Amino acid sequence: MTESKVFAHAGEGEWTATPDGNRRRVLLHTEELMLVEFGFDEGGVGALHSHPHVQASYVAEGRFEVTIDGRTEILDAGSSFIVPSGLVHGVRALKAGRLVDSFTPHRADFLG
Repeated sequence: MTESKVFAHAGEGEWTATPDGNRRRVLLHTEELMLVEFGFDEGGVGALHSHPHVQASYVAEGRFEVTIDGRTEILDAGSSFIVPSGLVHGVRALKAGRLVDSFTPHRADFLG
């Protein structure tokens, strides 16, 4: 492994505003995998979208309405979901919270 960062500590990394009014910070990444924390205020929406990356998400805090390919479920802290490549998906924060998302391959668009 080349000079990739392999550890991240709580509170590291700068939050970046997202186009939909939420915030994110990239925790770690390699070419093959990326870990990103997203923060949402109550009522915050991650607009419906799709991308070629496979995404796995963990609800670290809060309560979210999650829609994947037209199917919607309510997920609380400790729950998780997977978005296969290319499926339309989005979230709405029913309570303020955080999602920890992994993407494979990494999201180059999140790196600047």
